[in-house]
Amino acid sequence: QVPLVESGGGLVQPGGSLSLSCVASGFSLNYYAIGWFRQAPGKEREWVSCIGDSDNQEYYADSVKGRFIISRDNAANTAYLQMNDLKPEDTAVYSCAADLLSSGCRRAIVDYDLFGQGTQVTVSS
Repeated sequence: QVPLVESGGGLVQPGGSLSLSCVASGFSLNYYAIGWFRQAPGKEREWVSCIGDSDNQEYYADSVKGRFIISRDNAANTAYLQMNDLKPEDTAVYSCAADLLSSGCRRAIVDYDLFGQGTQVTVSS
């Protein structure tokens, strides 16, 4: 059983929107911070956004601030990433991750314990 499964990726034109989902299985997202990361071809995986559980505070990388919105529904055991005004440079594999040691947001990849397999987002005309 894969603990985190993302969906919602696809091909979209510049300026378009996509909504990603991250469903947890086998454990509860309650009490844990959830992060979204992305990895473009030939580049390192980078942090995109996170949402805490204790305070539900949202944090964003400068490159997506004002365009992406992170949210969570603990009852549905699901996290979301709404991506608006997409740009070609947003093209990447997007993965969600759970930080099992903290309910507050952390940005370093090493702080996260569980990663999903990722979903491809391609922004192209």
